Amino acid sequence: MRWALVKVCLAVTALVVIAFAVPLGLVVKEMARDRALSNAERRAAAIVPSLAITTDQGQLDRALAAAEDGPEERIGLHIPAIGDQRAADLGPHRADPDDLRTTRERGESSIATVAGGAVLLQPIALSSAKIAVIEVFVPEEEMTRGVRRAWVVLGGVGIALIVGSVAVADRLGVRMVKPARRLAGAAHELGEGRLGARVPEAGPTELRLAAVAFNSMADQVVQLLASERERAADLSHRLRTPLTVLRLNAASLGDGPAAEQTRAAVEQLEREIDTIIRTAREAKPQTSAPGPGAGCDAAEVIRERMGFWSALAEDEGRTVRMAGVERPVRIPVARADLAAALDALLGNVFRHTPEGTAFAVDVHNGEAAVIVLVSDAGPGIPDPRTALARGASSGGAGSTGLGLDIVRRLAESTGGDVGIGRSALGGAEIRIRLQTGVRGVDGGVTDRLRRGRAHRAARRRARAAKA
Repeated sequence: MRWALVKVCLAVTALVVIAFAVPLGLVVKEMARDRALSNAERRAAAIVPSLAITTDQGQLDRALAAAEDGPEERIGLHIPAIGDQRAADLGPHRADPDDLRTTRERGESSIATVAGGAVLLQPIALSSAKIAVIEVFVPEEEMTRGVRRAWVVLGGVGIALIVGSVAVADRLGVRMVKPARRLAGAAHELGEGRLGARVPEAGPTELRLAAVAFNSMADQVVQLLASERERAADLSHRLRTPLTVLRLNAASLGDGPAAEQTRAAVEQLEREIDTIIRTAREAKPQTSAPGPGAGCDAAEVIRERMGFWSALAEDEGRTVRMAGVERPVRIPVARADLAAALDALLGNVFRHTPEGTAFAVDVHNGEAAVIVLVSDAGPGIPDPRTALARGASSGGAGSTGLGLDIVRRLAESTGGDVGIGRSALGGAEIRIRLQTGVRGVDGGVTDRLRRGRAHRAARRRARAAKA
């Protein structure tokens, strides 16, 4: 593109220079010739007064000498025969006799070409009605004086214009080619897997639009890959629920080679799943709002999952309690997503609290939000802020730090949030707020009041169960 633009500018400028320089050079040459002939006419005019007074050869010789303005003899005089005076040619004569005769017959000045230049033939009518002819020689160098220098100047100007146009075209080509090369380089980098490749939005308008489109496409690719990684990590994390059951059942097998092999296999499987989760977790997740009509009955899902975990809790001697699930509670999330979030939280209870630790799940159905509280009587979470950060482990060895992030993204997909606090049972309390409606102007204050009422109700129920 760059050289093509340079060639186009070179051709156009050369044509323009030729179109103007050639006619201008010819005009300069013609002007120099006209100037030399004008000087010759001036010299001839200096002889006319003498011819009007006398035809004496002596006086005319002196007049010719006075009219010469240089060492060279250029002016000649052709006098016809008058009376008893014979025809005479004074001064140098270079013109052809035929040209002289033609000038006398026509009575008009003429220019004839001779060796070394040209001659101006100027007819003069004498008092005797005869025609004398003044001949003024104009050398070739005088007719071309200054022409060569003018042509050199014109050629220099033309070459300067061509060089300047090429330089400007080259700079414009660089301005156009450089953004295009950056775009191509970024495309290669993106194709090689460097997802951070972006293009500066610079250059001509079309290339800026192409850069904007490329950057938008790259961002979309990154988001799609992040979404796929999140999906893989979430699906892998769901495998930890049956894995927890296997681990607990393997612990109750007692001693023996088969039992040890089973426990070793479960541990190896758990390590492999943790590796898959950590490998898949490479980019920030992309959350999206649920589509129209999506949703489920939170009470039904909680009862179903608590039925599953209650059997394991009974084996470990854990006290389980539910509240607020007697009536349907509609929330705008998919059933599978809510089940995965509950399994992540309850799985953490089994993994990070000692056997015999009680836990509870409470549901509070408000006007604009549903609050789900998962609490336990374990040691609690020492650093809630770190625990909510994706990939951060707050539960000791074997934790991927992904469970709470799954819950957080579920809540944020509805416009809600997740909080960690101290439960009435003495351990950790995970509060999930799922937005179900549009908040009013005082939505922030109303949410805080509802959260406070939900906490107080949950504590009252926990104290009652404890008593």
